[in-house]
Amino acid sequence: MQSRATTPRTGRPRSAAADAAILQATRAALVELGWSKLTLGDVATRAGVAKTTLYRRWAGKNELVVDAVAVLFDELELPDRGSLAADIEGVVLQFAALLNRPETATALMAVVAESTRDEPLRERIRTSIVDRQKRLVVEGRARATARGELPPESDPEAAARTADLIFDVVAGAVVHRTLVSGEPADEEWVRAFTQVLLLGLTGTPPAP
Repeated sequence: MQSRATTPRTGRPRSAAADAAILQATRAALVELGWSKLTLGDVATRAGVAKTTLYRRWAGKNELVVDAVAVLFDELELPDRGSLAADIEGVVLQFAALLNRPETATALMAVVAESTRDEPLRERIRTSIVDRQKRLVVEGRARATARGELPPESDPEAAARTADLIFDVVAGAVVHRTLVSGEPADEEWVRAFTQVLLLGLTGTPPAP
């Protein structure tokens, strides 16, 4: 007797439109209600989906908020502005503008505070936001190398460590300026910061 092949059931596929509506509703709820009052039920109502739909996708509020703000960070780009300095200034201004958006500031400050006692949440922030945005450093260094502004990278491990350090310096400075100090990261500040980043404290180019 010939056996009949069976196809395993994989369940209903996720809807990209539903995901986008949920993440948008999460950001709207954060602005209106704040972190403490935001609930998955409120998000589901705003998004026009069943609460069970959210629970099938996210384990809880922390994970949902991280993903909602990660989408915003994925909008960051590194347009070619002709030089390494100009490229850095452009992306830093974008980053500062993103952090000044109420939904980004509220979400980021909240999940970072929660992550101090939630290691899985900290790892989700790292993988969903931090690691994904390190692409900008890699892209910028490759472009500057192609222009002859930076030497070629011969050691991949050393290059990866340097990329991590550059990202930490840039992200740390802009987050502190905008969210901790509450000062504007305007063009003047960004230009001065870029000069310090490129030339160091001496204000002179490093020896070749």
